[in-house]
Amino acid sequence: MKKIIGLGMAIVLLAACTSRETGRNDFEGRFITVSGHDLVKPDGEKFFIRGINLGNWINPEGYMFRFGETSSYRLINQMFCELTGEEFTTNFWNQFKENYITEADIHYIAQTGMNTLRIPFHYKLFTDEYYMGRNDSTEGFRLIDRVVDWCRNENLRVILDMHDAPGGQTGDNIDDSYGYPWLLESEWQQQRCCNIWQRIAAHYANDTIVIGYDLLNEPIAPYEAEKLDELNAALEPLYMRITKAIRKVDQNHIVMLGGAQWNGNFKVFKDSKFDDKMMYTCHRYWCDTIALHLADFVHFRDSVNLPMYMGETGENTDEWIHGFTRVMESQNIGWTYWPYKKMNATSCMKQIKMPENWELIRAYAAVDRGSFKKIRDNKVAQDVAKAAMNELLENAKFENCLTNEGYTRAMGMKP
Repeated sequence: MKKIIGLGMAIVLLAACTSRETGRNDFEGRFITVSGHDLVKPDGEKFFIRGINLGNWINPEGYMFRFGETSSYRLINQMFCELTGEEFTTNFWNQFKENYITEADIHYIAQTGMNTLRIPFHYKLFTDEYYMGRNDSTEGFRLIDRVVDWCRNENLRVILDMHDAPGGQTGDNIDDSYGYPWLLESEWQQQRCCNIWQRIAAHYANDTIVIGYDLLNEPIAPYEAEKLDELNAALEPLYMRITKAIRKVDQNHIVMLGGAQWNGNFKVFKDSKFDDKMMYTCHRYWCDTIALHLADFVHFRDSVNLPMYMGETGENTDEWIHGFTRVMESQNIGWTYWPYKKMNATSCMKQIKMPENWELIRAYAAVDRGSFKKIRDNKVAQDVAKAAMNELLENAKFENCLTNEGYTRAMGMKP
């Protein structure tokens, strides 16, 4: 038993020793901390989050490809493999990760006046499971480290968001799961989740660019009505367990807790201050742009005297964005809008032009492909599908995207 304990401690210490050192800008040694309702810098100045989400980059979602019910990475990957084969699909995903977010994107975001990036990621980037063209447990660090370093050069802060957790924390397309939040019931998956977060925290423990860790995105969708109370009751203990794992290797960063049911239900929290570096994060879409629609979040924040930040909102008109930004700021709620970039839409900062013949792939995504015969009967020609996917890779590059200036201005930023 002593040998096992000693080995465990050695692993934790080794993980901590691999933590990234910053040492390259004015953030060195200066972590964002919590003070009442506010985030503050070491000099005591308030830090108010204004930023954007890098959605779809390393957690693809079908609607951003305009695919409808082919809505999660797992389903998109299956469809691409049907159309073009595994080898082409693997190469596509590897190039997609390189093209979708580049240093030019990060520079542009910074020059608009934003100060924060929220980076949604899939847990599989930190395991040996196949994901987006790789079976490599270091792929997440390779990709995120690069963006964090670009952010360091631009004085942008970073929030790391586990958008897709082991087993699925939501039970819908956004967590790339099997249609149920198995994480909340599975001891095995919870331990995997803790292990991955501990590994991430050890890696970034000394990096002051990182504000903190958004532990689980939008946990527990509202669909499992008969089990909702049971699932909700399991959420806070899971947050505590993840936080405990993180604190073994990282005492510096803030943990961010989202409410149940789309980050909207904060009644699930009973021990609201179980850590001295914690805050809460809400999401809200498609409401009226009046303070009343933030009242539940403000009430909870005031009751616990901790910061509340809008991790996601948006997907709306410029007029709505303008109104909701002003309402959030009037209520002292920082924000990261969703998303930075997507296809053929004005409700984002950068717009990807739809490739030629993409409508054929969209049509294939919408048909019943429940048998091999149905797959054969509905396929798009291989050369057409490959050409469209290759064009998407080019169109996604920063220099080939369109700029939605009105959307950025609506957030109070400068396009």
